[in-house]
Amino acid sequence: MSKIKKNDEVLVIAGRDKGKRGQVIRVLDDGRALVQGINMVKKNERPNPNLGKRGGIVDQEAPIQLSNLAIWNSAAGKADKIGYSIEDGKKVRVYKSSRAKID
Repeated sequence: MSKIKKNDEVLVIAGRDKGKRGQVIRVLDDGRALVQGINMVKKNERPNPNLGKRGGIVDQEAPIQLSNLAIWNSAAGKADKIGYSIEDGKKVRVYKSSRAKID
């Protein structure tokens, strides 16, 4: 189970996009995630008249390792670690610095 989930705001802590923030689009099963505007690559796309695609060179997000991401704590204004807490018999994610609930 990944501590980072879809629609979380994350900060890149390693790699060529270090220091940039973005929203998680999708978390993959192999420990990587697609983050909006992060790890952009150019891809050659073939035209498809049936779908109305013109083709050419397009920019798209490539997956980035979850270990290179940290969740953004907007209340503290910095990246934070994630912990777990039990509330009403349910496991919830919390920020480790302030123990505030994430979801």
